Amino acid sequence: MTPAPSRIRLLLVDDHPLVREGMTAVIGRQPDMSVVGEAATGPDALAAFRRLRPDVTLMDLRLPGLSGAEVTATICREFPGSRVLVLTTYSGDEQIYQAMRAGALGYLLKDMYLDELLAAIRAVHAGQRHVPAVVAGRLAERFAGTELTNRERDVLHLMAEGRDNGGIARTLGLTRGTVKGYVHNILEKLGAADRTQALTLAIRRGIVHLDSSSPHLP
Repeated sequence: MTPAPSRIRLLLVDDHPLVREGMTAVIGRQPDMSVVGEAATGPDALAAFRRLRPDVTLMDLRLPGLSGAEVTATICREFPGSRVLVLTTYSGDEQIYQAMRAGALGYLLKDMYLDELLAAIRAVHAGQRHVPAVVAGRLAERFAGTELTNRERDVLHLMAEGRDNGGIARTLGLTRGTVKGYVHNILEKLGAADRTQALTLAIRRGIVHLDSSSPHLP
C-alpha cells in the first residue's frame, strides 16, 4: 500500500486573531496542508519557528516586538533553506524589497483570491519564488529610482515628525547647510517637488511610517 504523502506543515504569523482563525479554517480543509503553530508577535514567531521547524511560514510584516522582515531575516540566517511566504496588506515597493531581501520566497497581498494563496503555499514549499505581477511591478519601480542613504532616511523620518531643518540639524548634530543638502537629495531621489510631496511618496512606498522612527537615529 502506497503511504499517504506528508502534509505541508505551516506556521501562521499575524497579530490579528481573526486572520489566524480564518487562515487555519481555510488551510484545514486542504488535504495536503496543516497548521502546526501560530504566533502574534515577532519574538513569539521566532520561538515558534525554532520549536516547530515548519515547512512554510506565512508571515505578516507589521508585528509587535520585531517586524516580519526582521523575523524572516533571522529565520533564514539561522535555518538556511527556510521557506517564508509574506502575507500582508502593505504594498509599498520598499516593504516588498525589504521582505525579499530578508529571504522571503513569496509576497502576497491579503486581497488575493484563495486559489492564489494555496498555489503560492505549494510553490514556496517546492522552493519556488511566488511574486504576483502587481508585486513584481512595484518592486521594479524601486530599482528604477536611486536608493536613499541611511542618513537621508534619518532626515526623512525627522521630516515626517514635523521637524524643520534647524530641528533636524540639532537632533543629528549637523549644520543647517548639511541638512538642506540632504533634503535636496531626498526630493531629487523621490522625484518630489517639495517636502510635503516627498513625505506623501515616502509613506505610500513604505519608506517611512507615521507611527515609527528611524532605526538609525542616535
